[in-house]
Amino acid sequence: MLEDNKNASAPKIDVGYVAELARLELTDEERAVFQPQLENIVKYVEKISEVDVSGVDAMMHGKELVNAFREDVVRPSMDREKALANAPKRVGDEFLLPKIVEGAES
Repeated sequence: MLEDNKNASAPKIDVGYVAELARLELTDEERAVFQPQLENIVKYVEKISEVDVSGVDAMMHGKELVNAFREDVVRPSMDREKALANAPKRVGDEFLLPKIVEGAES
């Protein structure tokens, strides 16, 4: 939970509450270590929010991204027998894998 704390420069955030939201169980020692770290993160985010960005266009990434698409061209691939050569088990031209989903056919 985030609380306004007049005595500190940043709001106090309860690491126990955050851990609960994340379904994490923390020991008292871990809470003592993580609490100041989390408070420092919140202070840093607040400092970043002080930057004047009024003349900056909104963007999704800090660096312009360009997709490098290539044509979908059929190319020679590894020989099927070579690909299956080290398979522990196989059925015909396919890998045979252990069943991992209950009720699935093997």
